[in-house]
Amino acid sequence: MGNNSLIIFGGVFHTGFAIFHLFFWRLFKWKPARRSEYVTMLESGKESVTLTHINSAVTQILNLCLTFVFIVVAYISFFYSSELLSSSLGRTLLICISVFWFLRTIEQLIFFGLKKRLSVILTFLFIIGSLIYLIPFITVTLLQR
Repeated sequence: MGNNSLIIFGGVFHTGFAIFHLFFWRLFKWKPARRSEYVTMLESGKESVTLTHINSAVTQILNLCLTFVFIVVAYISFFYSSELLSSSLGRTLLICISVFWFLRTIEQLIFFGLKKRLSVILTFLFIIGSLIYLIPFITVTLLQR
């Protein structure tokens, strides 16, 4: 797979994560943050987590902002893959996206570990996300020397 194709695949990857994050309200049974003092945000089976309005709102806002970032990275990957490879700003973005997914991998391991199958799958996907953008960065950087 060539560098352009790998970056375009990265666009598909980020589109998938954007869609996944839009389903968080349904997947985790989040209730929209309202102005009440406490919000029961998660209700899954026997487990219920009550958060202050601020914590609930911040969590949901961060999720929406992260979804937007995924959409932006997907757009850039689809329509500017050549520029990502040919300019110093593009290569900087490649390494930043790769580092984002590397840090997300580390955070996954710290906060969730590898005890559950879903955590293992997500960790694997985060590593893939890092490699999708690291490989073109390394390839182009080495070719320039």
